[in-house]
Amino acid sequence: MTMYRLSNTVIGYLNLVTLLASIPIIGSGLWLGRSSSTCDSFLQTPLLVVGSVVLLVSLAGLVGACFNVAWALWLYLLVMLFLVLALLGIIVFGIAVTGRGGEVPVPGRVYHEYRLGRYTGWLRHKITAPRYWNAGIACVVASRTCSKIAQWTPSDYLQRDLTPIQSGCCKPPTSCIYAAGAAVASQDGDCYRWNNAANVLCYTCDSCKAGVLEQVRRDWHKLSILNVVVLVVLIVVYSVGCCAFRNARRDELEYGYGNNSMPKVQPPWEYDWWRRWRDRRPVF
Repeated sequence: MTMYRLSNTVIGYLNLVTLLASIPIIGSGLWLGRSSSTCDSFLQTPLLVVGSVVLLVSLAGLVGACFNVAWALWLYLLVMLFLVLALLGIIVFGIAVTGRGGEVPVPGRVYHEYRLGRYTGWLRHKITAPRYWNAGIACVVASRTCSKIAQWTPSDYLQRDLTPIQSGCCKPPTSCIYAAGAAVASQDGDCYRWNNAANVLCYTCDSCKAGVLEQVRRDWHKLSILNVVVLVVLIVVYSVGCCAFRNARRDELEYGYGNNSMPKVQPPWEYDWWRRWRDRRPVF
């Protein structure tokens, strides 16, 4: 019974912690959906799904551990197993599609530029699809990222750094050459898409899409690190949960009919003696 109490107490506390941790995760997802100052709204759905699943799983584990409900622990372990496998798949997929970046150094500059063709085909397909790019460009415009560098001088561009979105969306590529306000022939196609108007800039450029992808890639890497930490915690909780489920099943089998029941009833000593006397009695 000591091992039973220890395992159930530990899993109870662990699920209480994960239950409380799911609240800020869900809150962060809701905040990302309402905020117009961030371009990380693509994380809203994963955060809401992960937070809701962790909340439900923690409740099932808490009920099963605290009230010794074997079927709740069984359901908890089953869902936890699927959650661990799904999280592992997300981590592997994230590393596969975001492992390669499109960063290109610019000679004599602190900032970098980004090339769309350097990213994986899956990311390029997503960012070039009108459904995703319309939402992405709306986010960039609403965040007013370009207004923060609108007053920069040429000296500022030589000495100061730029975010991926600022580098790709707020200025033309550094290699562009203009004469009388028009791009010289045989240059990058983005040089012709650039316009100095505040509502145009380089929002239709491939470099802008690459800048958005780079920001997504960096944020996805941060999320992957968080997922690895969560995966390790879930594996530990799952292991303790297996121990608690085994103890709950053993307790249910041994004491399933009340405190007065016994798993194996021994015959009274009077009956045992009578049976021995009967077996030895001669037969006429």
